[in-house]
Amino acid sequence: MLHPQARAAVEAGAADLSVTDPAFDVVTARALSVQAALAVPKEAVAEALDVDADGVPCRLYRPAQPSPVPSYPVGPGVIVHLHGGGFVLNDVEVHDAVARRLANRSGLAVLSVDYRRPPEHRFPAAPDDVDTVLGWLDAHADELGLAGPTYAHGDSAGANLALVAALRHPGRFAAVALIYPFLDPTAGHESYRTNTEGFDPSEAAWYWEQYARDRSDLEHPDLAPLRSTALGTLPPTLVVTAEHDPLRDEGEVLAERLAEEGVHVVGVRYQGMVHGFWRHTDVFDAAEPLMVQVIGFLRLHP
Repeated sequence: MLHPQARAAVEAGAADLSVTDPAFDVVTARALSVQAALAVPKEAVAEALDVDADGVPCRLYRPAQPSPVPSYPVGPGVIVHLHGGGFVLNDVEVHDAVARRLANRSGLAVLSVDYRRPPEHRFPAAPDDVDTVLGWLDAHADELGLAGPTYAHGDSAGANLALVAALRHPGRFAAVALIYPFLDPTAGHESYRTNTEGFDPSEAAWYWEQYARDRSDLEHPDLAPLRSTALGTLPPTLVVTAEHDPLRDEGEVLAERLAEEGVHVVGVRYQGMVHGFWRHTDVFDAAEPLMVQVIGFLRLHP
């Protein structure tokens, strides 16, 4: 059953223009999202610095000292944060508030990656940008005070990119946290037919169409990581799903496969929730507990 807060959010968004509507304009949608994000109250951090990671724009957050909220003590290392938005939408500005919360509660630096997006830059531009950022981190971690464990974190399409980064760089991350990962361009799981509140499967298909250069890309494990034969190389991994989300089953299949491969994996389903809930603490009571759970999982693996 939908949580009442999820039901209200779905009803409030019912009149929004779908990405599949011929009138939908990507550039306008991005601008409106940034405008809305700039109006959101944000926690203070010690530093929010825009950096150039060998050509990939990023924003580096250092946690406030003392933190404005209960948190872990400030420690070494960095969380590489990859934003969701179907690969097409959102950016570091849209995720600014959540990245600040992530830094303050974790006591860790957060590097939010502004990877290239389709349709202007199709696969594999985004995962290649993440590779570039990791190389830049390797070269500059000491001078930036970021030496220590590196974690990968993302939501939806960002979780896809975090997972692919961990697969491309075995042993690179101390742990990975994936929030309702977007993994399966075939939409081959039952939740695409039974749990579609607030995220129509036709919209999911549209995002994949923007991301892939051609149909062969849809079978590439760096785009569709459930196809990977290297899942057993992953570090400790948290996989979070939402009950009323067409992506639910593919995330839970991932968790099952990782367990079978011997990966230290924890799978959690948030009952009553819909896709996209975790960023919106002003709407969903479950958002802040999920943030704390993600951070707790990562900090278990120094």
